[in-house]
Amino acid sequence: MGHSKKKLIQLVDGMPAFPPSVYHILKLTADINCAPKELVRVIDLDPVLTMKLLQLVNSPYFGLSRQIGSIRQAVVFVGINTIKNLALTIAPMEMLSRDNLNTPFLEGLLSHAIAVGVVARHLARRGGVSELESTDFFVAGLLHDFGKIALHRFFPRKHAKALALAAKKGIPLHEAERQILNLDHSQIGAMLADKWQLPPACMASMGQHHRWKNRENFLALDCVYAANIIAKTIGVGDSGNPVTETTLPHEIEQRLGGTLPELIGTLGDLSGEMHKVQLLLHSWNANGTTHPQPPTEPL
Repeated sequence: MGHSKKKLIQLVDGMPAFPPSVYHILKLTADINCAPKELVRVIDLDPVLTMKLLQLVNSPYFGLSRQIGSIRQAVVFVGINTIKNLALTIAPMEMLSRDNLNTPFLEGLLSHAIAVGVVARHLARRGGVSELESTDFFVAGLLHDFGKIALHRFFPRKHAKALALAAKKGIPLHEAERQILNLDHSQIGAMLADKWQLPPACMASMGQHHRWKNRENFLALDCVYAANIIAKTIGVGDSGNPVTETTLPHEIEQRLGGTLPELIGTLGDLSGEMHKVQLLLHSWNANGTTHPQPPTEPL
């Protein structure tokens, strides 16, 4: 096993695990017959998660007409699936301190991730996915580039070199990462998703969002793949990747029912929805908690 691979494994092993309550939530919500009271019981046992969930449910994103004071009320007003996806959003964010989200690269990446999540959800709805299930596509899009956050956080100098190399040579960032770090963000994304036992669609989006051949067949992955290109094409955020594809693979066009220009033409004005998501995440970040982190550099 190469030196870089060993370092990568050490990094992933050193990342905090998801809170047990989040694993319980994922297990419960995987059952379509999940009893709301069981979900409430699990969350109520985790006061930190309870606080964060209520903070987000009461944010401007949901625009509820009343203040929600308990998880039981939250489940009633926003639904089990939304609570699950909020927990999935909180857990990775909790692993990074507030200060670590305040670099120009991470600010641009967060805007890009929000755009990918919003567009992926739109494409899912357009393809007939229910409003309830479409939030799964949003989370898959939001987390797809989490491997970049890990590399940028723990190997900042080398990742900065990869960003500069990609810009100088006009090559995809994941190729530049391989040249500088001997690995790329999708590899670490896949390992983190596996460590955290994320749902299959999230695991696929974090590890396979640059692939359209020889990968798992998830509609969510098709939506995230297309949404990633669309977000770059319409210029929302900055993923650090200077290369923007001008077409979609024919197979994905067929599955999503449109070419890249046609899909972009269906978007309408998503600025309001993206602004609401930014308010949601910034609401969390305003009271973010710093956690111990594994050592950084060298790789």
